[in-house]
Amino acid sequence: MTDDGAGDIGDLGALPLGHPARRLFALDPEADFLNNGSFGACPLPVTAAQDAIRREVERQPVAFFADEAPRRIRAAAARLAAFLGAAADDVVFVENATAGMNAVLRSLRFEPGDEILTTDHVYGAVRQVLTHLERQHGVVTVEARLPWPVTGEDELVAAVESRITDRTRLLVVDHIASRSALILPVARLAAMARARGLQVLVDGAHAPGQILLDVPALGADWVVGNCHKWLFAPRGAGFLWARRGAQEALHPPVISHGYGRGFVAEFDWIGTRDLSAWLAVPAAIDFLTALGVERVRNRNHVLAMAMGETIASAWSTGLGAPRDMYGAMVTIRVPGSAPATWEAGGALRQRLWREHRVEVPVMPVGDALHARISAQIFNVPQDYRRLAATLPVLAATL
Repeated sequence: MTDDGAGDIGDLGALPLGHPARRLFALDPEADFLNNGSFGACPLPVTAAQDAIRREVERQPVAFFADEAPRRIRAAAARLAAFLGAAADDVVFVENATAGMNAVLRSLRFEPGDEILTTDHVYGAVRQVLTHLERQHGVVTVEARLPWPVTGEDELVAAVESRITDRTRLLVVDHIASRSALILPVARLAAMARARGLQVLVDGAHAPGQILLDVPALGADWVVGNCHKWLFAPRGAGFLWARRGAQEALHPPVISHGYGRGFVAEFDWIGTRDLSAWLAVPAAIDFLTALGVERVRNRNHVLAMAMGETIASAWSTGLGAPRDMYGAMVTIRVPGSAPATWEAGGALRQRLWREHRVEVPVMPVGDALHARISAQIFNVPQDYRRLAATLPVLAATL
């Protein structure tokens, strides 16, 4: 075990991706797990590193939290920051992307009538935070309706820009939208928004590990992300990046001993908690690096696109965007006339799992339900066959 919690993961660079990689995970061997995008899947070498950290804590909890934790948190944050192309002191850990979004949105000051601009692909939990701000501060949330299907970036930028008014104060935009799997042109959107005098908050929950990411280059004021989805970290490890000049007003959702001592001090210590997920992030980065970062990204994208196009052809439907606007997730229009509601999508997801052992989310996008497939290193083309055969039959019963 190294000082930052990373274990010995061996020579993973020679490991074939696909079924041979499945032995590195505790997934049900009888299931088709096509939903890495929701909660991820933590590899066994990383959970072993996390377990070792927990054992270390229990040997002397006081010494660990009082003496070791501050240094270890900063060391782990520095490893993550380097992976993100950022400076260490501009990155803090949060429990997940939703916590990071709360930290920013609930720290900012608004006047009644101020507008927060987002899109109709905004993540549900973030939309709820915006609803809270509406009730608490009298702000107005404006949702730009994105074209769907979409043919290119220009129409996305135009759709967002068309909703900016003289009351708009903040743009809240997904990097990769959860509902549609669409990669939004966040650097272009941020440049456009900041040229209009807006601040920019990016929800990058799905970006780290799924696509090439240089966080400062996005040009936003704040970027949040998860490490448990595509970066192979344990759940409970997310991050918040803030540009210099946009850190002073931020406070974590839980105020603790670091209050008033600056960005890093406030977020690094929010009271007693299980720090093992944060401290295991270096092990997750080591795992991905040993496999080959570009190798994993490219392979997952190619598999996701191939399976998306194959299933869309079998269903006589289609995908919602061009290849270069997807990463390792793809959304495919569900055939038939099932109602485009969250309730109908949830019912289909549950039946797929209970009756066929297929795990995939089904969600409304535009005017129809869409299945969002993921491709991770343990997936192979055969994993998608049951979905292609069974979902149209189930959808026809709604």
